[in-house]
Amino acid sequence: MLIPVLLVVASLVVLYFGADFLVKGSSSLAVRFGISPLVVGLTVVAFGTSAPELLVSVQSALEGNPGIAVGNVMGSNIFNVCAILGISAMIYPLRVNPRLIRLDAPVMLAATLLFVGIFHNGSFGRWAGILFFAGICAYMIYCVYKAKRGEVVEGDEEIKPTKSWMLDVVLVIAGLALLVWGSGLLVDNAVIIAKALEWSEAVIGLTIVAAGTSMPELATSVVAALKKRTDIAIGNVIGSNIFNLLAVLGLTATIAPVETNQINWTDMLVMLGTSLLLLPFMRTGFKIGRGEGGVLLVIYIAYTLYLIV
Repeated sequence: MLIPVLLVVASLVVLYFGADFLVKGSSSLAVRFGISPLVVGLTVVAFGTSAPELLVSVQSALEGNPGIAVGNVMGSNIFNVCAILGISAMIYPLRVNPRLIRLDAPVMLAATLLFVGIFHNGSFGRWAGILFFAGICAYMIYCVYKAKRGEVVEGDEEIKPTKSWMLDVVLVIAGLALLVWGSGLLVDNAVIIAKALEWSEAVIGLTIVAAGTSMPELATSVVAALKKRTDIAIGNVIGSNIFNLLAVLGLTATIAPVETNQINWTDMLVMLGTSLLLLPFMRTGFKIGRGEGGVLLVIYIAYTLYLIV
């Protein structure tokens, strides 16, 4: 039992560095070829930080572990809103850009509602996956269109290229290799732990796997909060949730349709409820204060204890 636990911890470290290398290398290459930092942030960085969730969910579905595939996405979204935003807001109150309330948060909520509506019977087929992936494509095209028209979008910051393009290529290849290796290591050992503890695959996906694959988002938001770049901290979380549902789940179901009875209504309602709760928190003075951050963190702790106990 100790070895699988240690391997899960090791896999999380591997996934973190894999995502970090992929984001750095691909962002540097993109800027080197004349793509604006803003567009890079909306596309390359967004996909890079969601790469652990994507590879873990796809591999889980292909290996016949649909509970982990779906639980990973749902758990990551709950972790992002409750744990990451909760911790970040307690470090420094998060200022909310009105654009988040006008566009991004409603898109996140709409995607969540659509997922719950489709997945209520435990099935998420290929056509649903294609629909969701088309949704992320449309969202990204709209964001890039707005960016080119000069609208400020969360996450816009200067991206400096590395010393050489060869280093960029090495970082991208190394990042992808680490992500593939780390995702396989995480899924295999998470299943072993689930069987040993007599937990369902869904509980493992909703907790250990979800928190682990969200490490890039956690690091980004906490560092942003410490630097008082709160627009990045909250924009990173909402953007990640949109990508998790539309891109990760969309691609996963397109490649390998998902069907499981291990996800219940409580899990879906917690994900939907926390997404709904975020809207009034954001509209109150256009900031998420320390008290609201504490409420979100308590919700996550209570939900995790419910899953385990």
